[in-house]
Amino acid sequence: MSDLNKLGLAEARDALRKGDVTSVELTEACLGAIEGAGALNAFVHKTPELALEQAKAADARLKGSEEAPAMCGLPLGIKDLFCTKGVPSQAASRILEGFLPQYESTVTQKLFGAGAVMLGKLNMDEFAMGSSNETSTYGDVTSPWRRAGDDAALTPGGSSGGSAAAVAADLCLAATGTDTGGSIRQPAAFTGTVGIKPTYGRCSRWGIVAFASSLDQAGPMTKSVRDAAIMLGTMAGHDPKDSTSADLAVPDFEAMLTGDIKGKKIGIPREYRMDGTPAEIEKLWSDGAAMLRDAGAEIVDISLPHTKYALPAYYVIAPAEASSNLARYDGVRYGHRAKLAVGDGITEMYEKTRAEGFGAEVQRRVMVGTYVLSAGFYDAYYNRARKVRTLIKKDFEDAFAAGVDAILTPATPSAAFGLGEMADTDPVKMYLNDVFTVTVNLAGLPGISVPTGLDAQGLPLGLQLIGRPWEEGDLLNTAYALEQAAGFVAKPGKWW
Repeated sequence: MSDLNKLGLAEARDALRKGDVTSVELTEACLGAIEGAGALNAFVHKTPELALEQAKAADARLKGSEEAPAMCGLPLGIKDLFCTKGVPSQAASRILEGFLPQYESTVTQKLFGAGAVMLGKLNMDEFAMGSSNETSTYGDVTSPWRRAGDDAALTPGGSSGGSAAAVAADLCLAATGTDTGGSIRQPAAFTGTVGIKPTYGRCSRWGIVAFASSLDQAGPMTKSVRDAAIMLGTMAGHDPKDSTSADLAVPDFEAMLTGDIKGKKIGIPREYRMDGTPAEIEKLWSDGAAMLRDAGAEIVDISLPHTKYALPAYYVIAPAEASSNLARYDGVRYGHRAKLAVGDGITEMYEKTRAEGFGAEVQRRVMVGTYVLSAGFYDAYYNRARKVRTLIKKDFEDAFAAGVDAILTPATPSAAFGLGEMADTDPVKMYLNDVFTVTVNLAGLPGISVPTGLDAQGLPLGLQLIGRPWEEGDLLNTAYALEQAAGFVAKPGKWW
């Protein structure tokens, strides 16, 4: 078999089971692809020796008498937000330079315990704060996609930009991502891949560098919905080390992919029809609704009246939690410590270390967060945002109580934009990239982005499906039906 790195998880798993290919061969194909893709800047800490060691162990396991788990022998990329034992885990920030965790995050432990192979750590926005992967200490990630007839470098989205670019460019079979306000679904939409953010609490957050603890959730980024179901089944599960982790059984998500959605009720929220939405996005959305209707679903208009307050509420709550979580990075115990002048005390050490260690976007959000948590503004901003969050959650609860099974929306307000195109604009313009995704995090719901078309310049566009809490299996099945109907098979032309 040639081009082994182009396989998805399901195809590779089946080939491994039949003995048509070995994990070592799969891993070597991916490592070769990574070596030839430096221009994308997706992998930032490569682990070829570890990968081949894990691959050999997986091959031995596959030959054993016991049936190996579904993820056994499959090569993955791991977002730099996940702590990996003995491997640099920097959250793409200078302040964590040199940090080598002596423990494994629960999600990566589950994956490696199931026999998955780690090819290396993937680039991302610093501390997961960004929508374009331009805030990383490692430099920008470049999308493998290009506009037709144009060589301009495009964003792969963020913050899981390295994960999205690596999966789209076939550098790995799949990758881990995290989603605080859209950081799995937006880059998946920009790169023609599938990304699911599970229900808050479905995957453990232990060992994942925190951004906003009540919003962060890990999930898979894959080449197909089936692959997402396979990988999520391994990543999910209760963890006593994470107090927000749900003690619920993890169903066989892959077995739930029947493609039968007859009688399902799909809601179309009228508040997501926003002024200035490009005609291509509107058409994609109506085409997606028609595909689901043709598959037997009932399409209904619904109202989520507090949607317009979602972005402001999110950009109060997330920076407030970031300000609290990032207070621990002070140069005392690990990571970067600034060089001090004679006479400098501990205050100067904190100030200089944090000024040098954090990039501009992280500094901006920490300052916003500190401001909204300060004594004079706590009630005016933070408490009010929390109340709005409750109303947004209730909007979804009301829709589901009325019999809606899933909600269909665009994943992003546009296709991928050029790197540097938003550099000189108001940061709020960048934040608007999250307009369709932040509500899902505020309500703690599962959401998935599925590639369903191309824009006029040949760039991928995705639709988002939002599901009921804890019903990822049903959501994945609806996404599977949409994927089958859309028939998206486009891949970026290789230029790197």
